[in-house]
Amino acid sequence: MATFERHVDVEWKGSVMEGKGEAKAGTGAFTLPVAFPARIGEPGGKTSPEEFMAAAHAACYAMALNGTLGRKGGSADRTVVRATVTADKGDAGIKIVSSKLEVTAYGLKGVDKAQFAEIAKEAEGKCPVSNAYRGTMQITLEAKVA
Repeated sequence: MATFERHVDVEWKGSVMEGKGEAKAGTGAFTLPVAFPARIGEPGGKTSPEEFMAAAHAACYAMALNGTLGRKGGSADRTVVRATVTADKGDAGIKIVSSKLEVTAYGLKGVDKAQFAEIAKEAEGKCPVSNAYRGTMQITLEAKVA
């Protein structure tokens, strides 16, 4: 089995509340601003660990779904996946509690529309990010065909 890794560097300046940082992908694919007030309040064009988690989940699930769909003899012209990560902020700090996946398939071919929800569920079980999150947060899935 091939092992691979990716990294992101964050350079942070200042205190947690007044400071800010910049997350840079090792691949050069992105450089994004991060700030704690944006994490728990209005984002103001800055991202957060929770948004990164949602991005990872949506991208991974889209790949798992389309791979599973292909193995079942189907395809879609396009699929749109939204992952929404929810966190609670309490006295003990921030706790990430759930990730909700919503997927819509457009131009579904080769499989019956009624099968899509079953295929979508199977794909969620094959998604490496879902499998990493499972047990530490609730994962839900809504699948539909447009």
